[in-house]
Amino acid sequence: MSIDRLARRLAAGLTATALLVPAALAQDAGEMPQCQVREFAMGLRYQQQSAEVQALQLQAFALATERLDAAVAKAEDPSKLAVVTDLDETVIDNSALLVRDMQECHQYDTWDTWGFWEREGKPTLIPGAKEFLDHADKAGVAIYYISDRFGENKPSTIATLNELGLPQVSDDQVLLYGTTKVERRGVVSKDHQIILLLGDTLHDFDGVFHKADTATKRQKVEENRAHFGTDWIVLPNATYGEWSEAPLTGWDAVLKTE
Repeated sequence: MSIDRLARRLAAGLTATALLVPAALAQDAGEMPQCQVREFAMGLRYQQQSAEVQALQLQAFALATERLDAAVAKAEDPSKLAVVTDLDETVIDNSALLVRDMQECHQYDTWDTWGFWEREGKPTLIPGAKEFLDHADKAGVAIYYISDRFGENKPSTIATLNELGLPQVSDDQVLLYGTTKVERRGVVSKDHQIILLLGDTLHDFDGVFHKADTATKRQKVEENRAHFGTDWIVLPNATYGEWSEAPLTGWDAVLKTE
């Protein structure tokens, strides 16, 4: 989860809360209150329940496994290689939190909600994630978990990852928010060759995507197309992202009736 996105959505959450006050008054007059976060229902249903997302996740980790094996086969010392992966919606599934907060018409990514989830929540594993990471571990490749989870909740995040049975979970290899992801990847690169990056948002892969608008990101995707499926593996996330605020383009044809 991006802290920049968090700040924007926190502001949006305050706006939504303000809108709920007159809505509550309207309910007394027999009208139903409005809940802006309900717009995420379809994305959440797709992310949590669809077999298609499960297939895409398994496909991503199958491809990552192939790329890992190819890199290990060429390496003189696999311990000098590293896999860097994001956590939320890449390795662990937080959709239970998102559904709960949508049902309660609450912005999930405020400090009180997401911070509490990091400390007390019970995320599940993304299909294929543990098998891939265990495979990397057995191959002798270093694993680094780089996430924008809150740094002050690091002990809780480490405990959660250990409960899920993930390999190479340590204070040195779980790098949470405090510096940019570019800087944290740079720390890994000092002692290792990063052979794979895995994530659900584009700034998990390169700093050119950080704080860029949607049009720029799409342009940068085209410029970096050789990376995707090679050393950049993208996991699907239909539940949140900067794209959620982008305008839609519709068909401008007018329906003709007789």
